[in-house]
Amino acid sequence: MARFGILTGGGDCPGLNAVIRAVVRKGINRYGHAIVGYRDGWRGVLDNRVTYLTPDNTSGILHRGGTILGSSRTNPFKEEKGVEQVRESLAAENIEALIAVGGEDTLGVADKLQSEGVNTVGVPKTIDNDLAATDFTFGFNTAVEICTEAVDRLHTTAESHNRVIVLEVMGRHAGWIAAYAGIAGGADAILVPEEPFDIEEVCDHIRHRHRKGRTFSIVVVAEGARPADSSETAQQSEVDAFGHVRLGGIGVALEHEIEQRTGFETRATILGHLQRGGSPTAFDRMLATRFGIAAIDAAHEGDFGKMVALQGNNIVRVPLREAVGTLKTLDPALYEVAEVFFG
Repeated sequence: MARFGILTGGGDCPGLNAVIRAVVRKGINRYGHAIVGYRDGWRGVLDNRVTYLTPDNTSGILHRGGTILGSSRTNPFKEEKGVEQVRESLAAENIEALIAVGGEDTLGVADKLQSEGVNTVGVPKTIDNDLAATDFTFGFNTAVEICTEAVDRLHTTAESHNRVIVLEVMGRHAGWIAAYAGIAGGADAILVPEEPFDIEEVCDHIRHRHRKGRTFSIVVVAEGARPADSSETAQQSEVDAFGHVRLGGIGVALEHEIEQRTGFETRATILGHLQRGGSPTAFDRMLATRFGIAAIDAAHEGDFGKMVALQGNNIVRVPLREAVGTLKTLDPALYEVAEVFFG
């Protein structure tokens, strides 16, 4: 019997509990292993804060959002003697390998630890769907459903009041959520980080709609979108342990610019953490469960330094380095689909 650890790091998203549940069910019931959960991501590993997971205490969590283990944005490589602390913590629990569930930052740490001789297996998790080597990450589908419903609801109030409404959604470097939700919801303009926008062209498009008798417009914008004449997005100055600046405010900035330039009443709605909360969709529950099963299989077989991934309809294993080396930005062909409807 081996002992494997599991942690959830970075921003929470729907489906994390489904991964934990799957790892525990197969790890214990099929393989007879012990599964040790580390609380609050890498912070829990550094501080050796553990909880012993069983089929009983992970029962009933499939449909729950968030993570029963908690999360954080702690980076062990930014801590004094962080790698030593990780080694000591895992040794204290006789952990053979650690399953890290997270995005680029969490899995980047896992990849570096693997090169330091710490056995790791990765599970891809990011709302933004921008992790390389996997077609989709769990949580993304749920976020798109939430954003699409928001677009549907905003249509009715925008039409009733003859307003332009700007909907800001998540997407730091990639516009997957904005594109999917914008197309599915019938937005009139979609602005993404990959395609810097000209604010005057956006306003011309809105004026054109009004001249044709359409007295309202919906603009979906990713939080990381930026004007073509500026390299900066609206943001706050704080950075996390991985050096990421907190984004936010592009929706409010657009609200002001559009109203000033067109004279049309404009309002901004920022979904923020609503996109992360609540129960996962059936798709995300299935994907997260499949990832969890594949992760414990890889750990059981000693296939370390790998991340489980969805490619086509199959769950495969890829080197962690491939997953964290580059971001997966929006497919230009998908943006071309969206542009068909900007008129």
